[in-house]
Amino acid sequence: MPIIRQRIQTTLPVDDAFAFVADFANAARWDPGTVTSERVDAGPVGEGARYQLGVRMAGRTAPMEYRITKFDAPRRVVLHGAGSGVSAVDDIRFAGSPTGTTIDYTADIRLTGLLRLVQPFAGRAFAAIGRDAAAGMDKALAELAANKQP
Repeated sequence: MPIIRQRIQTTLPVDDAFAFVADFANAARWDPGTVTSERVDAGPVGEGARYQLGVRMAGRTAPMEYRITKFDAPRRVVLHGAGSGVSAVDDIRFAGSPTGTTIDYTADIRLTGLLRLVQPFAGRAFAAIGRDAAAGMDKALAELAANKQP
């Protein structure tokens, strides 16, 4: 059961960082492993909101559905995802810092079905996925912060 942990620092205020990251419709803007991301229900972003993502898996794009299961703005959002032989729990925490916001991102990814047999060998691949997602989030948040400058 690979658990990915990443820490991202941004100059964005915590409210802005939370609003961008917690809305998984933005996931394709920061996660290079996500090809598409869209909200599939209506209403404000919050507990119960659902998202359809197309994620890169083994050279193809596979569908995953995510749902927000905890929403404590602007401190924490937890999303549960499932689809295509994978389940995931993404726990994202936000804290104000002297220079902006610190984001602690933990993803617990589990392969299901026949894919669970290769899980013990997938550690490096999942570590790379985590590093790439953190780097993408850092870049996207930096661009948002630059666009907010007067």
